[in-house]
Amino acid sequence: MKFVNSYKDKLRKYNKEHNLKYYIDTMGCQMNENDSLKYAGILESMGFVPGGESDSNVYLFNTCCVRENAENTLFGRLGMLKQRKIKNEEVYIAIVGCMTQQKHILDKIKKSYRFVDIVLGTSCMSIFPEKLYNAIINGQDKIEYIDVSNTLEEDVPIKYQDKYKASVSIIYGCNNFCTYCIVPYVRGRERSRRPESILKDIRELASNGYKEIMLLGQNVNSYGNDFEEEYTFPMLLKEIEKIDGIEIIRFMSPHPKDFKDDLIEVIRNSKKVARQIHLPLQSGNTEILKKMNRKYTKEQYLELAMKLKQIPDVSLSTDIIVGFPNETEEQFQDTLDVVKKVEFDQIYMFIYSKRNGTVAAKMEDKVTYEEKVDRLERLKKLYEEILPKLNEKMVGKEYKLLVEGKSKTNDKLYTGRTSQNKVVVFEADDTYIGKVVNIKIDSQHLWYLKGTIVK
Repeated sequence: MKFVNSYKDKLRKYNKEHNLKYYIDTMGCQMNENDSLKYAGILESMGFVPGGESDSNVYLFNTCCVRENAENTLFGRLGMLKQRKIKNEEVYIAIVGCMTQQKHILDKIKKSYRFVDIVLGTSCMSIFPEKLYNAIINGQDKIEYIDVSNTLEEDVPIKYQDKYKASVSIIYGCNNFCTYCIVPYVRGRERSRRPESILKDIRELASNGYKEIMLLGQNVNSYGNDFEEEYTFPMLLKEIEKIDGIEIIRFMSPHPKDFKDDLIEVIRNSKKVARQIHLPLQSGNTEILKKMNRKYTKEQYLELAMKLKQIPDVSLSTDIIVGFPNETEEQFQDTLDVVKKVEFDQIYMFIYSKRNGTVAAKMEDKVTYEEKVDRLERLKKLYEEILPKLNEKMVGKEYKLLVEGKSKTNDKLYTGRTSQNKVVVFEADDTYIGKVVNIKIDSQHLWYLKGTIVK
């Protein structure tokens, strides 16, 4: 569905006199971050200008429902805005994203947060200008809720914060139904964008000076499965590689069960696809994986990981959940065993968090919270023992990276990420920002590397 809305023009005219500000609060994953960039683009196309947390007029909360603390964060921030609404200040509140698809959240908003103006389901951006117009111009005083849409919204204006790196969504939704995950229920079924639309977006980014792109999807290697004709994720990567100006291609996240040999060969042979592969493990125990509905075994995961590690200079990152319902110590040891054998460069580790509406939420759980915390600490300790050895292997070698800007902790140094997604700091000057350079790694410091630009 093309993004066309006459209400944009009406609000743009209104803002010529009122100059309203907007503020977006984003929770959750990179898909949400990308959606927030689109909402920012929509708002600025209607004449709104960026504001701060305390002085804006339109507050848009882009929500996540993967972790319980996201709910607490949302309701806490809504409570702080209530006083401004009571004082009849010109404040309008919109809640979008995954959390709005949960009935108990929607009921709570309607009952206890009636001052909220707009609540939209996922993939409902095209209706946002109309609903915002109704709140601002028509003074509509009831919550406007629009359920999830399974349509694809194209040509949505987007405002990137970075001048050289950009994210591009290629597939929405998920068909996997992992038992711990709420995403398929709130994001809908898998819907792939047409390759011509994706390539058009990336060519435009390249023409505007962007050097690095991140392809996004809940499961990027399911891309194209919903097309009538054959068109796969590896085929898309090959087309993107042909685009002049784009020098680094990243993607996230693939699913191990769909990671085929043709994708491995594309990565191996590519000069642009990054050598960092995110391969979510979740658990190293086959029985737990079955309860999670992950559709692979410990042995199958290890076989795939070892095959990927045959790619020169590749690094692997992963997600791991500890304390899944009734996980035993022996089953947790299987997870540690996989970590020891694969040697991940990055691990995003979490204690299992029950999400209402999922299959796992109904499972009895005899594992205490203290046991889960202990397992998380042991996993973290193992990871921190492995990481220096991996970093040390990079010392003395040269890698390509995009110079992103000054270091956040030392304004005399500059920073970038290697193809393996390793943070490197080095001496440079502002003329290097936005350029892709070769860097020699001089030393490793656990969470970052130090290097020198090779001239």
